[in-house]
Amino acid sequence: MHTPQQVAPPHPSLTWPEGGVTRVPFQVFSDPEIYAMEQQKIFRGPIWHYLCLEAEIPNKGDVRTTWLGDTPIIVTRDEEDRVHAMINRCAHKGALVCLKDHDNQRSLTCVYHAWNYALDGRLKTVAFRNGVRGKGGMPDDFDPSRHKLEPLRIERFGGIVFGTLSDETEPLQQFLGEKISAFLARNMDKPLKVLGKHSQIIHNNWKLYAENVRDSYHATLLHTFYTTFQVNRLDMDGGIILSDKKWHHISYSKRATLEASAEYQESNVHSAQYDSQLDGPALLEAWNAYEDNITHSIQTVFPTLVIQLTLNSLAVRFFVPRGVDKTELFWIFLGHEDDTPEQEKMRVMQANLTGAAGLVALEDGCINSFVQRGTYGSPDRAAFIEMGGRVAESNESSRATEAAVRGFWHGYRDIMGLGGAA
Repeated sequence: MHTPQQVAPPHPSLTWPEGGVTRVPFQVFSDPEIYAMEQQKIFRGPIWHYLCLEAEIPNKGDVRTTWLGDTPIIVTRDEEDRVHAMINRCAHKGALVCLKDHDNQRSLTCVYHAWNYALDGRLKTVAFRNGVRGKGGMPDDFDPSRHKLEPLRIERFGGIVFGTLSDETEPLQQFLGEKISAFLARNMDKPLKVLGKHSQIIHNNWKLYAENVRDSYHATLLHTFYTTFQVNRLDMDGGIILSDKKWHHISYSKRATLEASAEYQESNVHSAQYDSQLDGPALLEAWNAYEDNITHSIQTVFPTLVIQLTLNSLAVRFFVPRGVDKTELFWIFLGHEDDTPEQEKMRVMQANLTGAAGLVALEDGCINSFVQRGTYGSPDRAAFIEMGGRVAESNESSRATEAAVRGFWHGYRDIMGLGGAA
């Protein structure tokens, strides 16, 4: 009789509590071994990851450096107008090859020993390959074709370059699903223009920010500006759409449908206790850019991509783990190439709503560190995530739900081998 081989648990000391995706053990936010597993299973596993925008590499010879988890990445556009991605690691000694955030070059040269690579990662030349005066140099059987920069598979969609290190990753649009692909195209599938960018360090595990951007429940409780100035409230029409996988989501609202709800006052919500006026009310003026009348949306693609529309401010956010309790959050503010000067000016002005010091997003820079600090000493305890039910499913009638947060943990548990969602 055949006895099935027992598979060791992915992390011997991690036991997911009963309750499936409605319970998240605090251990996952502070355990270095779990962090190391994530680099292997998620960031180097069969997942598509945001690398950069095509608008950041518009010209032949353009080079952009980025990250895939802890792994440094180079994205290039070669002289044939083809886009490539590869690990930013010299095939000789492992040094970084590209040191700048962006550049334009005919080839890539490692400063350590001057190994030179084509823009597609092929090794072109090795300094002193044949030695000096007939002495030294590489062995006769040295084959440059075996020493290229390690490539990534890439696919492009909606002006975004996605990459994966795994041969097993499914096609990108299958990974995204129909609903997520359609909404991404709605916002991004026009020639894009970068209006500005910045980054910030937030002192928390990367997964806490992944939760935060999926948490429509907190949006008008924490963010006073949203509620006070009626930019995004739970008493506007809106909803939550989860992808078929449940990993990705869309949260949306329609500003024109506001019907002030008594719950804000009855619940003594601090964000609803102010009667303020703007000295510059033009900040909140907007044109209706979409026939569906959606004026605020947050779209996530598992694990670390966010596409945001707040009034007319369009932005991409992506976040990179910098250790178990530190994350770098990048913001790229966008317009469309066919925007009028007035529309571009409005987008730039409304960029003040979000970002590191944004009128809306300022609180998110610290709130997740509160969770990091609060959970650190209690790895045996778990979060309680049952607002709006106990499953991960779409809800197009209410955003008072943590359904998208549960969807993230559905994906996380799946790819980490920690059990299916329940």
